[in-house]
Amino acid sequence: MTVNQRLTPFDAVFGSLAPDRFPVLREGIASAGADGRDRDAFVLVREVVELLRELAPDQIGEGVGELVAFVHACYRYWLDGERRVAVARDSLERLLRDATNGSATVTATGASYYLQLAPQRVWGTPVEGAPPEPLDGWFAMPAGDVMSLVAVFGVHPGRAGLTVVPAAGGRAARLSREDGSPLFSPQLAGGAVAQLFQIVGEAELVELAFRLHGLLGPAGALLGTEEVTVG
Repeated sequence: MTVNQRLTPFDAVFGSLAPDRFPVLREGIASAGADGRDRDAFVLVREVVELLRELAPDQIGEGVGELVAFVHACYRYWLDGERRVAVARDSLERLLRDATNGSATVTATGASYYLQLAPQRVWGTPVEGAPPEPLDGWFAMPAGDVMSLVAVFGVHPGRAGLTVVPAAGGRAARLSREDGSPLFSPQLAGGAVAQLFQIVGEAELVELAFRLHGLLGPAGALLGTEEVTVG
């Protein structure tokens, strides 16, 4: 399957819904005088609340924060023109094998976008105590020295849902694991033999987001779909 044939989580959840509902959200946000790029303001808008209730009418308490984060990230992705970035597999693996934080300072600039990884290459345990899941990618919302993102795990044809992990932060000066193992190295059984990679903790997720953002041009993600490589 080519990069243009792969669905994003936005396509899977909002592909048929967004053209009708997201303009309504935009109008409601404007009428409320809210900043739609701010998640806290976004969730207070009546039209947003109505959509959240439709998506998960029985969901209260645990899980609501992840739902809000996902819907907000999808809205921003739509608002910025549905920009998608795919990383060539060999470039992804080169960046993941670099155990350091990299040498370049990356400023998180540009519009929001969805960063889609090569399938089944990077794994994580987004829910403590649950089985590991593959990381499909993340909605990146760059803002200066901080990268905000909503990562999506567990995307595959046999599963109806997704596992969502919001994260945000600046780039750590010296990131390392407590056990001394290399960043992104696998801890799951058989991971090393299968030459897989693994995200351990939010800081590693943010670090990878910065590394891959650094492959984009000065203006950030372009409209449409682009594939990036290590130069």
